[in-house]
Amino acid sequence: MNEEHSRPRGGEEFEARWTSNRSGPTQFVTPGGELTDAGLRYDIDSELARTLYRDMARARRLDREALSLQRQGELGLWVQSWGQEAAQVGSMHGLDNDDFVFPSYREHAAAMVRGITPAELLTQWRGATHAGWDPADYRFHFYSLVLGTQALHATGYAMGCELDGGNSVVAVYFGDGAASQGDVAEAFNWAAARNLPVLFICQNNQWAISTPTDSQYRSPVHRRAAGFGLRSFYVDGNDALAVYEVTRTAAELVRRGEGPALIEAVTFRMAGHSTSDDPNKYRDPAEFNTWDARDPLLRLKKVLERFGTPDSYFSELNTELEALAIEVRTECRAIEAPDFDMSFAHAYAEPHALVDLERRARRDFAESMSAGV
Repeated sequence: MNEEHSRPRGGEEFEARWTSNRSGPTQFVTPGGELTDAGLRYDIDSELARTLYRDMARARRLDREALSLQRQGELGLWVQSWGQEAAQVGSMHGLDNDDFVFPSYREHAAAMVRGITPAELLTQWRGATHAGWDPADYRFHFYSLVLGTQALHATGYAMGCELDGGNSVVAVYFGDGAASQGDVAEAFNWAAARNLPVLFICQNNQWAISTPTDSQYRSPVHRRAAGFGLRSFYVDGNDALAVYEVTRTAAELVRRGEGPALIEAVTFRMAGHSTSDDPNKYRDPAEFNTWDARDPLLRLKKVLERFGTPDSYFSELNTELEALAIEVRTECRAIEAPDFDMSFAHAYAEPHALVDLERRARRDFAESMSAGV
């Protein structure tokens, strides 16, 4: 990638280029796959574009297989990231590997970029464990199911990093619905007041379950964040290249100690809020069709074709996706039911006499039930 367009040369210059004082979101590629004026000025790295496309395609295939598994009774619940792949993959590649990430519960594409496996992702949704991976292994926290709480977790973690003298960015994902929660507003304020190295990434997917954004607030998220004192960025969340560059720019400014920042990535949740939700009850099908035409994978594929990406790339990727589908199905069904005793083992860090007593009582009860007593 051309260094002139890819590395921040000064906070003021880059703030003027990509922050929210623009008339609309930063966009390099139109929904039709054409380069915008900004995209023409941006020296696109075709290798990066192929990497982004592959990661988005892998995330979508995981989504598709997990949905089928949930319908077959293999998963208790699933929340899809369908439609939001560019916002997640582009932003994750814009961060450094040492940056710590706090997701919500829909960041499957982001997790896969960090190397988290399908089995690790699915075990929570199968009901086997509270979380399927050790956050320290990937610098990627496990999912937060309580709306907005991860923003406070990230802010507290960033304060610890600051005290330790580190210079890593702490990134946190949340949606437009969570942005209406008090936890997120408190995190904005605390991060700004303490000048903490937090990068807030809002995936505005237009719907807080069944509540549209225009019923949630009058001012968009990036403008409200600016009111708290955050440097704010506004980007087309279905344009993976634009998300990547805006994230890298914002992260670099945060890393240099110029204060916390927020990115609002405008995207769309193509599926229901979860597999227990029917979006047809509250959403006009025309809205779905409008956003389907803005699909992030189709958009980037047109760019790749324009850059002369050979057909072999796509055929090899399709082969990889078929193998991934088999892996997802196989690993999901191989996840074993948890040992009930593990709930007692994790109650305290050290052995505890009362917990041991309760464990024995449960075992005695289970044995009596199996014996028909």
